[in-house]
Amino acid sequence: MATHRPPDLSRPIDREDHVLGDAHAPITVVEYGDFECPTCKQAAPSVKLLLQRFEHRVLFAYRHFPLEALHPHALRAAEAAECAGAQGRFWAMHDLLFENQAHLEGKHLIAYAERLGLDHARFIAEMDDEVYLQRIREHIDSGRSSRLRATPGFFVNGVIVDVSFGLHALFDAIETAS
Repeated sequence: MATHRPPDLSRPIDREDHVLGDAHAPITVVEYGDFECPTCKQAAPSVKLLLQRFEHRVLFAYRHFPLEALHPHALRAAEAAECAGAQGRFWAMHDLLFENQAHLEGKHLIAYAERLGLDHARFIAEMDDEVYLQRIREHIDSGRSSRLRATPGFFVNGVIVDVSFGLHALFDAIETAS
């Protein structure tokens, strides 16, 4: 008889999350990431592959976990992603931020917003007013309460998956959950 361990994830996916995949999928994957983290950048293509391989079986959510002490531009990049998300372009900004990870200063974030065709005045105002900072802080708090220590942090059906030796562990966890 298999034993089920209690979930590690303190906050399940909700309507505030940025998600990809089938809303009725039997498997949920939550990633806590940092746009300035090199390992998160390396994981991004694997996440896309995962969504293709497990199409209709996985609902994927991305949450912010900027490691501010290590990555000085990660918090502002997360805010830029949220501003883009408010205009329906979260995933496009997500991809741009990882593609241009070495260039996350304010002027670059504005250029990415322009490249995505976002409302310039709205983007600038929301960034200046830190409109989404509280949401990002809530992501950080939920990551900490889920015992997350580093990025990327992945949870499959609420259980943390150790990917420190490679993302194959994530794929294996999904196979096991299927």
